[in-house]
Amino acid sequence: MSDSVSLSNNDLLVSENVSILFDRLYPHLRSILGKGYRDSLEILKEYIPFETEVYKSGTKVLNWSVPKEWEIDEAYIEDESGKKVIDIKNCNLHVVNYSAPVDMVMPLSELKSHIYTSSSDRKAIPYTISYYKERWGFCMSKEQLESLPEGNYHAVIKSRFADGALVTGQTVLEGQSKKEILISTYLCHPSMANNELSGPLVQAILYQKIKAWKHRKYTYRFVINPETIGSIAYLSRYGNELLDVLKAGIVLTCLGGEEECLRIKLSKSATAPFDVLTGSVNAYLSDKEKSELKVSALFKEESLKTGPFRVKAFDPAEGSDERQYCSCGFNLPVSQISRKTYGTYKEYHTSLDTKELMGIDNVIDSAQKIEALLKMLEDEQYYKTIYPYGEVKLGDYDLYPSINCDGVKSSDNELINSDPQFVRKVMFILSYSDGTVPLSELCKKLNCPLENLKKICSVLVKKGLLKEDL
Repeated sequence: MSDSVSLSNNDLLVSENVSILFDRLYPHLRSILGKGYRDSLEILKEYIPFETEVYKSGTKVLNWSVPKEWEIDEAYIEDESGKKVIDIKNCNLHVVNYSAPVDMVMPLSELKSHIYTSSSDRKAIPYTISYYKERWGFCMSKEQLESLPEGNYHAVIKSRFADGALVTGQTVLEGQSKKEILISTYLCHPSMANNELSGPLVQAILYQKIKAWKHRKYTYRFVINPETIGSIAYLSRYGNELLDVLKAGIVLTCLGGEEECLRIKLSKSATAPFDVLTGSVNAYLSDKEKSELKVSALFKEESLKTGPFRVKAFDPAEGSDERQYCSCGFNLPVSQISRKTYGTYKEYHTSLDTKELMGIDNVIDSAQKIEALLKMLEDEQYYKTIYPYGEVKLGDYDLYPSINCDGVKSSDNELINSDPQFVRKVMFILSYSDGTVPLSELCKKLNCPLENLKKICSVLVKKGLLKEDL
């Protein structure tokens, strides 16, 4: 490793070393395929032991095909004196990502049709892409464009397209259960902070934190890829496997910024485990309930006034790779978590999306909050009824009153006599226990303590009517 010394496994738990990792990743001119992406992934592999897989250019992946690889050496504009007006050596956003080559002298009036500026800020250089339609172009701020005098300009982009490979990475931390939690993010934008690097940074921190847990109920799968085409390629190979093993998933994006609350974008079903869990956290805000849910120490009090999570309904027209995980054929239980969310701040997709805007401490705080959410999910209990078709004949298991006279029910089973709601609770548990409804949700429906339902579930397990779904 030429640009830094190797860091120990726990170094990403302190901000100084997260900052070092950011600084190593930031300068690379990343795209969906190419050297910038591969070099960035090699850096991240020092922190997460990703096993990489390739999908060669031209490979059919679901409804898409892997494009050719974009290689670029130089991109600049010179004025008539030979002075460089812009140069990707100064900012790699100055070139349209996947731009075709050009070497031409032309008047400013003609050059302007190939220059892109930001509509949100006159000082910002926009991030512009043209992955799937060949064109050439540059990007600069409106201020800079308006300052250019009339005259001829030399536009140079030394790029080429070649057969290459799309690369994805994944690694797994084994748990007690074969059921998996997916933690997915993307790595394909050039030098932007919140929108590009906050996701991989949080993923790396979470990997180190989860690896250090003394006990993992679930197995954790970490996936990184170029956004959209990468997750489509990944699903073309692993989609059916995920259908079998996935308990829940989150896509990490835009996790920096000063916003206090995290935002959850619900899965398409709106019933995925993270959807339900964050809804439960938002719903119970009394001091006692916050303490029981282990929330008060992890979310600042001011954020609890409206709930620790902002909630956004699933929208297939915006977002990140959750759109692919939740597409019709897969419809996986995958939610998305963000903080300073894409499209809601003027610096988004521009050169103004900086390290200072993102904030290293904000990234670490997001990782801590997501870890807390994962631990809550670890504590959740899911059950499956052994006899899911029709009601169970509870009398055969001594779980139903043996006599019903004039509305008065009695039984030889003391559990029934001591709790007038016992049978109702049993019937709710058996009706809802399909492996997707956590016991905490039944507590809300029945308005009863969690410990009470746990005791009843243990009775049902002993009687062969219920099994814990790990």
